[in-house]
Amino acid sequence: MLEKRLELDRRVAAVVLSNEESSEYAKLYHPYSYEDFKKFAPALPLDDFFQAVLGQVPDKVIVDEERFWQAADQFYSEEAWPLLKATLILSVVNLSTSYLTEEIRVLSGAYSRALSGVPEAKDKVKAAYQLAQGPFKQALGLWYAHEKFSPEAKADVEKKVATMIDVYKERLAKNDWLTPETRDKAIVKLNVIKPYIGYPEELPERYKDKVVDETASLFDNALAFARVEIKHSWSKWNQPVDYKEWGMPAHMVNAYYNPQKNLIVFPAAILQAPFYDLHQSSSANYGGIGAVIAHEISHAFDTNGASFDENGSLKDWWTESDYAAFKEKTQKVIDQFDGQDSYGATINGKLTVSENVADLGGIAAALEAAKREPDFSAEEFFYNFGRIWRMKGRPEFMKLLASVDVHAPAKLRVNVQVPNFDDFFTTYDVKEGDGMWRSPEERVIIW
Repeated sequence: MLEKRLELDRRVAAVVLSNEESSEYAKLYHPYSYEDFKKFAPALPLDDFFQAVLGQVPDKVIVDEERFWQAADQFYSEEAWPLLKATLILSVVNLSTSYLTEEIRVLSGAYSRALSGVPEAKDKVKAAYQLAQGPFKQALGLWYAHEKFSPEAKADVEKKVATMIDVYKERLAKNDWLTPETRDKAIVKLNVIKPYIGYPEELPERYKDKVVDETASLFDNALAFARVEIKHSWSKWNQPVDYKEWGMPAHMVNAYYNPQKNLIVFPAAILQAPFYDLHQSSSANYGGIGAVIAHEISHAFDTNGASFDENGSLKDWWTESDYAAFKEKTQKVIDQFDGQDSYGATINGKLTVSENVADLGGIAAALEAAKREPDFSAEEFFYNFGRIWRMKGRPEFMKLLASVDVHAPAKLRVNVQVPNFDDFFTTYDVKEGDGMWRSPEERVIIW
C-alpha cells in the first residue's frame, strides 16, 4: 500500500505547481465551463458529487492547478484507482493519528520532526492543548483578546492604522514613477481597504454546532467537527462575500492582507511588546507594529496584490508602462535576496518577492510616520524593527523554511532590507567597506 502511495506522489510531483509558481496568485486563475472541466476526468462522477453537496451542478469551475487537471487521467481512472485508494486510506490514517493512542501520536510525527530537527515529540499536555483548541480557535482568541487587549490599546492601534493609511496615501500622491492614471487607481484601492483590529465582534455562527459528545470517542468528536467545517465551506457557494469572517484567531501572533477582500487584519496577540506597547517610544512602536501595519497595506501593491482591484477582483488596472516600471523595481528586490545564504540553504528571490516588497514598503511608510513625531529616534525605530524579527530555529528547520516559505528568513528580512534606507547609514555611521554598506544606486524604494 505504501509503495502505491509513493507512486501516486511521484506522478503528482511531476505536474503540480512548484512553490515559486504557486506564489503568483494571478497565475492560479483558470476559469472553465463545467462541461469543459468534466472532460479532464471523465471517470469521476462529478454530476453526482455536485448534486449531493450543492443540489445542482455549477456553471463554471475555477482551476488553480491547471497542469494537474490536464494530466488528471493519471490519477482518476480505472488504472490509477489502486493508487488513489491507497492514498486515500493512508491519508485518513495519517490525519487520524492525533486522536488515537499516545504511541501512535508520537510515531506519526517522526517524519516532520526529522525535517525540522526537533529531537522529540511535544509532551502530552501541549499536544492536548493544541488538539483541543483546534476546533475552537476563534472562541479561545476572543477570550484571550478580552483578557489581554485593553480598549485603550485598541483605540490607539486604530489611530495608528489610520495614520499609516494616510501616510501611505501621501506617499502614493507624491510617487514619481507612476502615471497619474495608475496612481489615482492605487489611491482608490487604498481608500477602501478595510482594517480589522484585535478580534472579531462575534463568534462564527457554526460554533453553535460544535458540541462535544462526552459519550463518543475523541475520534468521533473530531469527525463531527470536521463535518461542520466542511458544511460551512460548501455553504459559501454562490453567496455574497462574508467580510466579517476572520482567517486568524485573536491569540495568533500574526497579521494578514486578503487581496480578494481588500482587507487587513491585526489579531490582538501581535498588538503587544515588542511589536507594540503603550509605554514604548513612538519610534519603537512605528519600527514594530507600524512597519507591520504598513507591510500589510503594501500587500495591496506587491507582486500579487497589484493584480487585484479595489473590490478584490482579479483585474489589470495598470498602464503597460507603469507595470513594466514596477516589474523593473521588483526585479531589483529579487536580486537583493536571490542567492543569499540561510544556514546552508540558498534563498529564492522570486519565491519571496511579494513579502520582501511588502517589507520594503512597510519600513518606508513607517519610517516616514515615525519622523513626524516630536520624539523621533531613528535608532529606536531600526532597533525595534530588528527586535520584532528575533526567533529561534534549528538549522534543519531554517533550511526547510528557505525551500518552502514565501517569507525570507527573519535575519535577512532585517539585514537585506534596512540598507535600502539612507537613515540606516547615518544612524549607525555605516560607510563604504562596512559589511552592510550598499551604494546609493543599489538602494531600492518602491512605495
